[in-house]
Amino acid sequence: MGNNNYQDSLDYLYALQLFGIKLGLQNIRQLLERVGNPQESLRIIHIAGTNGKGSTAAALANIFQAAGISAGLYTSPHLHNFTERIRIDTNQISESEVVELIDELRPHAEALRTTFFEFTTAMALLSFKRHKVAWAILETGLGGRLDATNVVTPEMCLITPIALDHTAYLGTELEQIAAEKAGIFKSGVPVISAPQREEVNTVLQQRAAELALPLKQLGKDYCWQREGDTFSVSGTDFLVDNIKTTLSGEHQLQNLALAAATADCLTQAGIDFSTADIRTGLERVRWPGRLEWLPSQVLLDGAHNPAGAKILAQHLRQQDLAGLHLVIGCKADKQAAELLACLLPFAGHVYVTQPPFHPAVPIEELLQQVAAAGISGHGYVEPIAAIQAALKNRAAGDTILVAGSLFLVAVIREFLLPDVDALAITDC
Repeated sequence: MGNNNYQDSLDYLYALQLFGIKLGLQNIRQLLERVGNPQESLRIIHIAGTNGKGSTAAALANIFQAAGISAGLYTSPHLHNFTERIRIDTNQISESEVVELIDELRPHAEALRTTFFEFTTAMALLSFKRHKVAWAILETGLGGRLDATNVVTPEMCLITPIALDHTAYLGTELEQIAAEKAGIFKSGVPVISAPQREEVNTVLQQRAAELALPLKQLGKDYCWQREGDTFSVSGTDFLVDNIKTTLSGEHQLQNLALAAATADCLTQAGIDFSTADIRTGLERVRWPGRLEWLPSQVLLDGAHNPAGAKILAQHLRQQDLAGLHLVIGCKADKQAAELLACLLPFAGHVYVTQPPFHPAVPIEELLQQVAAAGISGHGYVEPIAAIQAALKNRAAGDTILVAGSLFLVAVIREFLLPDVDALAITDC
């Protein structure tokens, strides 16, 4: 399939974003009915939360791969190529398959006026059915209760840490957002949760009790512990130790522990995962653009909300990083002031820019906050100009941090890693 056909297909798909975000399940149900309800042939793990969904899902996909059990993986957004969103046995689907799926779904989508995310969710489920995977690992896009992925009936649900984000859609209080995320719970279907704030735990526990489902939680049903350069995960009757990971940050160990606890629960339910499978799966995980070090002391992190920025700040503090050259830009729907405030204590100079493809927080608005903190800052309309300025201005040994948006991280990553092979994300 020619590249032009692929790009034309993506152009059509991205144009659906003009319909905006429409929370609700009616459209996706009708769309899936028109293509034979592919979700009904799949055993599904459903993941909701604010941060950590993608790396947790990727870790699970790698565990399935290590065990030789076929699994589909659906995550969003992508970093460089749309095909990253839909994977079979950790490998991205081909561009030709993307074209075929879009061509097949397009007449139905146009009749129903589906949104971008509804369309891509149907693509993933249809692809998984065609590839005859045994399991599908689905990450919610926004919220949970009315998210397009919630049309499925899972065998297990996961909840990653919940924080304030997408407040225009999910509510301005943490309890409201937790209730939306808990909307993926199904009667009797087990749930495993990462550590949560007390008010979130209360919401999750109440919903679990209403649906008479088992809720497993970190600290009570499973735990993890760092051991020098390795870490271990354990539960009531399982232990996986001496795990080495390439992922940086304590929060990633937490995400990997959640994936390991999920694999253990599935083992108790009759899925054949060995301790070696879990260890191998966790050690293979790659999740570029999140606390990722590139050559020449450049740190990329897609932190795009205050909770993510606090995690990033904790990592910077642990690594004793200060006087950074901070390249930052935020989408307009984000809590940019709070995000920037978390990072300014570590910055010596700030290069404010704007993420591509989306309305952004005005450069001048962020520069005013930088100036008020007494830090030197400059604005750049183009992200590449911002990173070029940072590379030019820093002294030997200085660290550059790029943060605020995964879309910003992507465009700068492509600039710094022009080699196609270096950019390719062939597994999770």
